[in-house]
Amino acid sequence: MFLILLVIASVIGGIVGAQFLPKSLNWLRPYVRGSGFALALVCAFSTSFVYVGQDEAGHRHKIYFGQSLKDGKIIAYSGENGPQADILSPGFYFETLLNVIYDVKKEKVVTVPENHYGYVVARDGIPLRSDQTYADAFDPNDAAKMMNDAQYFLTHGGQKGPQTSVLTPGTHRLNKFLWDVVSKPATAIPTGFVGVIKSNVHSRVDFGNLKTDKPEDCTPTHKQTIGGGELEVPLVPVGCIGVWDKALNPGNYYINREAYDVIPVDTRVQTWEYKGGYTKRSIDLSVSQKGEITQTEKSIEVSEPDYAADRAILVKVEGWDVPQELRVLVQVTPSYAPFVVASVGGLQEVEDRILTPAIRSIVRNVAGETINIKVPVSDADGNVVLDEKTGQQKFSIKNRTTRVLDLIENRSALEDEVEKMIRPEGLKAGVEIKEVRFGDPVIPPELLVARQREQLAQQLKKAYFEEQIAQTERTKTEQAKATADQQGRLVEAEIDLRRSEQSAQARKNEGLGERDKLNLIAEGQKTQAEVLGADKVLELRKFELVTGQLFAFLDKHPEVLTEGIKNAHKFVSETSISLGQDSSGLSGPAAILGQLLGGNIKSSSAPKKE
Repeated sequence: MFLILLVIASVIGGIVGAQFLPKSLNWLRPYVRGSGFALALVCAFSTSFVYVGQDEAGHRHKIYFGQSLKDGKIIAYSGENGPQADILSPGFYFETLLNVIYDVKKEKVVTVPENHYGYVVARDGIPLRSDQTYADAFDPNDAAKMMNDAQYFLTHGGQKGPQTSVLTPGTHRLNKFLWDVVSKPATAIPTGFVGVIKSNVHSRVDFGNLKTDKPEDCTPTHKQTIGGGELEVPLVPVGCIGVWDKALNPGNYYINREAYDVIPVDTRVQTWEYKGGYTKRSIDLSVSQKGEITQTEKSIEVSEPDYAADRAILVKVEGWDVPQELRVLVQVTPSYAPFVVASVGGLQEVEDRILTPAIRSIVRNVAGETINIKVPVSDADGNVVLDEKTGQQKFSIKNRTTRVLDLIENRSALEDEVEKMIRPEGLKAGVEIKEVRFGDPVIPPELLVARQREQLAQQLKKAYFEEQIAQTERTKTEQAKATADQQGRLVEAEIDLRRSEQSAQARKNEGLGERDKLNLIAEGQKTQAEVLGADKVLELRKFELVTGQLFAFLDKHPEVLTEGIKNAHKFVSETSISLGQDSSGLSGPAAILGQLLGGNIKSSSAPKKE
């Protein structure tokens, strides 16, 4: 309108302004009229074109020459006055009086960032039904057209209000007269989790592993625990309003979090620990050098750790209060995740409201009643009985009252019993109990001190016995060492002993030889006497003794013999030995002896008579 008035004012100003010029400036009148008409022409042309940039969208609001919108409509698509359904894409547009008939605004395109989705609200369309909170999701075949073409949306059942469908990341040229867009973070379900969906809409679904058309039957599906408990919750089919009976797998999804509440559930194995929160008493034993045993009592406060599910469980066994620590491994499987959410809300609620009270009660009951233990089977003679099939030792199960020391000695049997009883309780809430393990029981030290003293005494006895053995071995070692140190002398003594034994044997042998010699000599002499006669034998014996002593003396004193031989000629004259028939038997030997003594002996022989 302003441009129309400006065109009129320009024409009038050019005509009237020229009339008021003085005569002296008549030559300016054509120029003034021309300027007025030119300005009017420029203003008139500017009312008929518009240019839309690449990242813009032209939005037209019709002001003139149209009918009013009826029935509460906001967006016009049949020529009515008001915001128009169609928008101008990038480019140059010329239309007579375009900027007069329409108020044209250029709006920036809608950009949805990565890992976000666009939550959209329609300002016009068919009102939502009474059972609706959000509009029906678009059919995938025409979802893009429903978003980008406002007239198509309004003429094909588009509903007014918050939409179930969303904009994915990217750039969208939307009619902002129709759509209000807010960017929100996408839904990320990490590995080890599943997404349980509580839906606020009854609509078709296309979320990863959950895909379905709009379901016609939304009758709740009732899930009851395997353990046969009374806990029972209604779950609905995918696409219906309520908690869906199937969970969403890990991944990133562009889900309208206003229409769908996605609850992540951890499906990994969880460890619940029950520990701390008690006073731990102990009695320490010590042994003096004399072997005397003394005991000292002390106590410490064990606080409950921050990560613990609860404090240790106080059980009563044989009248004694024993704090028992416990570790429980639990897991929510993907198939039971919706059941857990619908029944109690989450794993933390299962722990606090259901399983922790049940675990405490069951552990107290098991520890305070009876226990089944394996006992080896034996025959009447006490011999072990073997299984006929396996050949292994055969055992039987015996049930008896639980004792305090069973918390240590028969821990596995108690764990198995607790695990068997707690599993049905977990299944009532959709939780699987994988394992139950006892920690160290805080047994009153009075029950252990007698055993400890007995064990210590036995150890002392054993140590004393071992010390005796060690002392004996040490003595043997010292003796061996001393023997090794005197080994040289021992060897010499041994050699001397053997030498003396050999000498004694030699002397004995010499005596025996001498005896045999004398016996033989006697026998020889006896025979000689019988042949020569006793007188001749006696003289011969005397000669042998004299010559024997003489030769023994010369053997010891050879120098006498040497000197005698050298000087014998000075004392003995020359000797002539005559050998003949009349010579005595000893003349020859005497001559030979004189010759040996160094004398000059001449020997002559008488002629042998024929």
